[in-house]
Amino acid sequence: MPVARLAFLLGALLLCGPPSYGQGRPTVVDRAPAPIFTSGVDMVTINVSVRDGRGRVVRGLEASDFRLIDSGFGRPIDSVFPSSAALRIAVLVDVSGSMAIDRNIDRAWRAVDAVVDALQPGRDELALFTFDTVLREVVPFTSELARFDLTEEGTEQPYGKTSLYDAVADTATLVGSFGSSHHALLVMTDGVDTGSRRTPEEVSRVASEVSVPVHLITVGGPLDLRDGAGGAAGAESAAVTATLADLARWTGGTVRATSTGDDVREALAHVLEGLRYQYVVTFKPGFRRGWHPIRIRMSDNDWTVQARSGYVAGRARLNRRRHTLLEEDPCG
Repeated sequence: MPVARLAFLLGALLLCGPPSYGQGRPTVVDRAPAPIFTSGVDMVTINVSVRDGRGRVVRGLEASDFRLIDSGFGRPIDSVFPSSAALRIAVLVDVSGSMAIDRNIDRAWRAVDAVVDALQPGRDELALFTFDTVLREVVPFTSELARFDLTEEGTEQPYGKTSLYDAVADTATLVGSFGSSHHALLVMTDGVDTGSRRTPEEVSRVASEVSVPVHLITVGGPLDLRDGAGGAAGAESAAVTATLADLARWTGGTVRATSTGDDVREALAHVLEGLRYQYVVTFKPGFRRGWHPIRIRMSDNDWTVQARSGYVAGRARLNRRRHTLLEEDPCG
């Protein structure tokens, strides 16, 4: 495990904040520099969700139905196999000051309720995080979904700036450390970022490299939906929508704007169905070190694919002068 990643997971934890949902005191998660992930191994693994023209999950496909484009060139696929397994979902709730607008925070907590109701107790695992300028772990991963009792008093009230992109990167790194192929990060937010150090591009690269799809569910009133996802940003909503959509797409996730309970349940049903049934595509990494953008095309042009947008290759090279093997810097 890389040192930066280990530091992220085992860094000093501080206690703060009021009791929340009967789970004790939320734990502040220390932020560490984004880890560097390489695929200097024999195989790259990509999880793929395929839907038909009507949005239904396509099952029973074979390797011949898939074509891999790596850095603009075709690359052989070693194997494709379907995988249906328990889910490991992290929910990240925006509790920054902007969420007080039009009581968007209440919509976010109702969306968390809907996630709990949609999962299978004893099989699926769920964790709850909140953020404003800091990231907090409220409930660690557990399959005991009854622990997510959101009816008690003491919920966090909106306050402070929004470090949306920082929180997404840090939580995606944590989720990716568990190694499950059916994991994801669900973010409940109004889509406004006012305090992040990282850019959307940096965050999407972190999430892509740990193979964690980021699904953003923006919450807002009916008027916010006029501007699409991130409508709470007002005049800047178009720019916010573009960056959120790009972040989701680059990680193999989605972005959905919601204003009602029905909107949320429809969005969650779509996301969870695609997560539960996926195809695992494996192939040998390219020799060129650094970032490799990839696309997966299907034998039927009406089918659409959700998958992360690339991987980092960092392979050993031979130093002929010293006759030793040196590990190349994957980003150098």
